[in-house]
Amino acid sequence: MAGPQANLSAPEADKSPSPIPLPPKYEVTQRVQLDTSLGTVVIGLYGKQAPATVANFLQYVDEGFYKGKIFHRVIPGFVIQGGGFDENLGRAQTREPIALELIPGLKHEPGILSMARTSVPKSATSQFFICAAEAPQLNGGYCAFGKVESGMEVVEKISMVPTGKRQADEKEPPMDDVPLEPVVILSVRRL
Repeated sequence: MAGPQANLSAPEADKSPSPIPLPPKYEVTQRVQLDTSLGTVVIGLYGKQAPATVANFLQYVDEGFYKGKIFHRVIPGFVIQGGGFDENLGRAQTREPIALELIPGLKHEPGILSMARTSVPKSATSQFFICAAEAPQLNGGYCAFGKVESGMEVVEKISMVPTGKRQADEKEPPMDDVPLEPVVILSVRRL
């Protein structure tokens, strides 16, 4: 006895649904461990898709640049941003800005690591942020170049610390969303 397909004529057999495209694959080429005063996060970096951005970030990592920097901008349900200021809100000296690299299809979702920048696309240096939630408004405008592999609970904990307005001194304008108790980056190292 023939199965149900035997009764289909050739034109009907061709009407099968189109396959659903698979999401793009992002290859982790390096991993880093981010140790903070609130816990540890491991992040996979997409070096094949964003080679200049990953190389820039790893150069800061290898120099020990991030040690003692803080998460200076923390917005619950959005992002935690760090890598540019010390506990006294002193601005760190950085290298020249890098070009904006965008990975097609990579969305700003919880755990995504991305470069912070000014309103100028080619202005990213050392500052980065990790998404604590979906942030579709950042897609196509900021270079996402990695994702948290473990320690997302630490990202969430950081995202919920009390924040307020602070300023380094009278010469600098006050900054919003600064943790009242500093969240310090103790180290970032390659794994």
